[in-house]
Amino acid sequence: MIIELPVTGVFTTNSYFLIDSESNHGFLIDPGAEASKLLNYIRENNLIIEKILITHGHFDHIGAVKEISEALNIPVYVHEDGKKYIQNTIWNLSSSCGQNITIEATNYMKNNELIKLEANSEIVLRVIYVAGHTLDGVVFYSENEKAAFVGDSIYNGEIGISDYYGGDLVTLISEVKHKILTMPEDTVLYPGHGKTTTVRRLKNTKYD
Repeated sequence: MIIELPVTGVFTTNSYFLIDSESNHGFLIDPGAEASKLLNYIRENNLIIEKILITHGHFDHIGAVKEISEALNIPVYVHEDGKKYIQNTIWNLSSSCGQNITIEATNYMKNNELIKLEANSEIVLRVIYVAGHTLDGVVFYSENEKAAFVGDSIYNGEIGISDYYGGDLVTLISEVKHKILTMPEDTVLYPGHGKTTTVRRLKNTKYD
C-alpha cells in the first residue's frame, strides 16, 4: 500500500509511505518537512515505520528526518555519496533558503542494494542509483508494487532539473533513459514534486 502525504516547508514535497497492510509495518520516503504532521499520521494510523529512506540529500527531502528518526528511534538510509549533501547546508541548499538543515545517516546505500521490510520480506525496494539531479540520487523500485519512487529525477511528469551542486543534464537524461525508461511501461513513477506519471507516459515526452 502506497500513501502519498505532501508536506510543505519552503516548497511542497511529496512524502510517501510504503506500508504492508497486514502488519502495518513500512517505510517512510523523503520526509521533507512538517515532522509533526507526519508523526501524527503515523500514530493515528498505528503505523510502524522500520526505516526512513532518502532519494537525495536536498533540504526539502530531509527537513523532517531528524525529528522523526529521534522520536521513533528508526534508522535513516542515504546513498553512499550523500554525506556531502546531508551534512553541508550549501550543497543541500538549505542555507540559500535561510535555513540550516543537516542530518546524520545510519546507513549508506549502494546501487542495486535491496531494502527489505523486516515484517514481510516480500516488501522489498531495489536501490537504483540515478545521478544528474544530484550526485547522490537514487530511485527506490518495487517490482511487486509496479512502483518507483523517483525523487527529483522526474519532476511533474518530465525529466528533473540539474541546476544545483552536482547536477548535470546530460548525465540525468542518460540515467533516466537507461534506468527508468527501461522499467515495465505500467510502472507508476512517484516524484518528489507534482503528480505521478508512468514509464509509458514518460516515454512519450521529448526525452525518449
